[in-house]
Amino acid sequence: MNKPALATVFLVVMIDLLGFGIVLPLLPFYAQEFAASAVMIGLLYSVYSFMQLNFSPIWGSWSDRIGRRPIMLLSTFGAVIAYIIFGLAESLGVLFFSRVVAGMMGGNISTAQAYIADVTDDENRARGMGLIGAAFGIGFVIGPATATLLIHSSFHDFIAGLGWTTFAEWMSTNRFALPGFFAAFLSFCSFLMVLFKLPETVDTTKERKAFYRRPSVFTPRFWRLLSDQKGKSARGFLIPLIIGFFLLSFGESSLYSAFPLFAEAELSMTAEEVGIQFFYIGIIAVVVQGFLIKPLTNIFAEEKLFMAGNIIMVIGLGLIPLAHNMLTLAVFLGLMALGKSLNTPTITSLISKEANDDNVGAVMGASQGLSGLGRMIGPTWGGALFAVYFGLPFALTALIVATTVWIAFGLIQKEKRRQS
Repeated sequence: MNKPALATVFLVVMIDLLGFGIVLPLLPFYAQEFAASAVMIGLLYSVYSFMQLNFSPIWGSWSDRIGRRPIMLLSTFGAVIAYIIFGLAESLGVLFFSRVVAGMMGGNISTAQAYIADVTDDENRARGMGLIGAAFGIGFVIGPATATLLIHSSFHDFIAGLGWTTFAEWMSTNRFALPGFFAAFLSFCSFLMVLFKLPETVDTTKERKAFYRRPSVFTPRFWRLLSDQKGKSARGFLIPLIIGFFLLSFGESSLYSAFPLFAEAELSMTAEEVGIQFFYIGIIAVVVQGFLIKPLTNIFAEEKLFMAGNIIMVIGLGLIPLAHNMLTLAVFLGLMALGKSLNTPTITSLISKEANDDNVGAVMGASQGLSGLGRMIGPTWGGALFAVYFGLPFALTALIVATTVWIAFGLIQKEKRRQS
């Protein structure tokens, strides 16, 4: 296991995701500045994931051919452009365009996962994948807290107190611009780290068979080629795992639109208080994926941790509409976050082990593409169901995500048969 390379890719992803964490909780409130409906807010999240659905497999496949570094350079610099557009948005159309660009350039996660697969062995794979989850967690911890600070009136007063009255007035008038520009700065820092600190792991001189020429999830050839993958630890379970990844991403992303709307409408929570809840979710992800996943995988099989995470996530998700104050909401969100923190690193590790050595980037890109499809559908689903009844997006989503428990059970049974 290459620890320096792991540390570098962790820092690259973490810094970039801090920007993501700044923007994410602000989107519903930013969109409302332009009189967006609940459905339009859901679409604002979904368009990002729709672009990821189409482009993540492309970037993953290209990372197998031209290397991980060029793709990560492209994606991090693309995020810089997207966040600048976000900060300059003066209409809902421009805000949508910023999310389109961000989704197109969002290939850094799948490429980072492929990079981790390159530098870890099977025994340490889940721990390595947990670093990506921990980076997400830190993004959710520091990002929303930073967003809350940057839009808060007391921060504007503090800036004015330093004598920068014109800047303070501009921040008060353009409440969401500074968070966008700061997110762009963070992504640029991530770009510089890739440029100067991240070594390449792919031998680009080696001839390799192309995984697929048209990496679209909507073609039968895509699924046929996925089913033909035969990695060192492969059990022929790649497609069910990728479907499970799609369902888990769908379940989590339904919260992006439904949870802020529920918090505001049913519990009278402000944008700052919603940011605190995202902060709390991030803390759980950091602790579990950054510190606990290694000792847990030393004790329990990845397949069993995956199943336990799915069960806990379903319970937490289904209980959210029963929350009657911030404390009970925190308990139910905590359960959901704990489950997601257990199943994310284990499922990405299991998926990477199903791939051929020459196609790890393509397979991780494909899985992120399907995950993007879940994130595309989830927010629109959540926003539309919330418009019907506040509890529907949580209860129905929990029922759908419960099918991942069956996927995990099938994987456990298949592993038992293989070992017997």
